[in-house]
Amino acid sequence: MRLIGAALVLSLVTGCSSWKVAPEDIRPVPADRLLSHQQPLATGGQITVSRDLGGMGAGCYIAVLIDRKVAARIGVGEEAQFQVPVGTRVLGIGIDKADDTLCGKGRLNLEQALSVEAGSQHAFRIRTDNIKGVYITPVEE
Repeated sequence: MRLIGAALVLSLVTGCSSWKVAPEDIRPVPADRLLSHQQPLATGGQITVSRDLGGMGAGCYIAVLIDRKVAARIGVGEEAQFQVPVGTRVLGIGIDKADDTLCGKGRLNLEQALSVEAGSQHAFRIRTDNIKGVYITPVEE
């Protein structure tokens, strides 16, 4: 009985956690959901955002925000690259307000400042777990 109880607790704690997509399984965000920052910039940098598999809200898109404007609508297992000008950028994630289902009715607004230099590359993951909910973190090489 204790073993069953321990297994139940473990499944509840890890049940909504996401996991990193294997590089060969990452899909690009389709062009119709890439809304800005797609033109190459000679003196800019690149931001790559990927979304883990599984987790809470797996059936919903998440809005990727650059300088507080929607740059893409990203699904699970997808990745997008953004070409951004040099300077301090604000990278964030939020609710996909283009979605008129329950997915677009929640609350999510996380931002972080990012210093972009010419030729720099920055990578981030959108993750989920039972404690933090949905969040974005830099990819550790």
